[in-house]
Amino acid sequence: MLRTRAATAAWSVVSSDGTGDVAVHDSSDLAVPSASVLAAEQQALSAEEAISRLRAKIDRLGPVNMMAIEQFDELETRHGFLATQRKDLVDSIAQTAEAIKRIDETTRQRFAEAFSAINRNFQETFSTLFGGGRAGLTLLDETDLLESGIEIIAQPPGKRLQSVQLLSGGEKALTAIALMFGLFKYKPSPFCLLDEIDAPLDDANIGRFVEMLRGMQQHTQFILITHNRKTMEIADRLCGVTMEEPGVSKLISVQLN
Repeated sequence: MLRTRAATAAWSVVSSDGTGDVAVHDSSDLAVPSASVLAAEQQALSAEEAISRLRAKIDRLGPVNMMAIEQFDELETRHGFLATQRKDLVDSIAQTAEAIKRIDETTRQRFAEAFSAINRNFQETFSTLFGGGRAGLTLLDETDLLESGIEIIAQPPGKRLQSVQLLSGGEKALTAIALMFGLFKYKPSPFCLLDEIDAPLDDANIGRFVEMLRGMQQHTQFILITHNRKTMEIADRLCGVTMEEPGVSKLISVQLN
């Protein structure tokens, strides 16, 4: 009975046109797949695709490096060393920048003090050497004391205030002497060598120059190379070269005081 029903379910007999011909069909071919079967097939395809993708990624990785752990340890040690060195360099740069900042601040302060004092001294020595007039030092860029240039402004008696470049040769020389004495008054030096510094000066200026030298002798010992007799008169010792016989030079030294 069960077999008959199963056969009836599996096979069906249909008369196509009433002529007695019989067509037999397999009813299993006409069955529609269920949703669960389709889902299972799709999951199987998805799993195969995922496996294929994973295998492709593994292939792209290449062969396994058995020394990877040791190389990692070496690189980690190297990285730690370089990181320490970098930190030391960064700290050193920061400390150097801070030191430069402090030095610049101190330098600006000291330069401003020295510039102000030397400017006052220069004005006094200029008036003494020229018998009047006025002069001064000016900064070309007051916002940057360390990089600014300095211009010398001078006004000899009877002339207008102008740059030292517009003065005559003798006035330039006397202005330079006034500036030098202004520097010496601010910070005297034990020795000073002057080579023909009085050559462009006339007799009147030579007299004021000599008086200025006498006033500076308390702090500085001057060594002068000169041919001017008035300058030689204030010397404590004279050293020179004479030629008593033709072609024979002789050094002599005379103590005047």
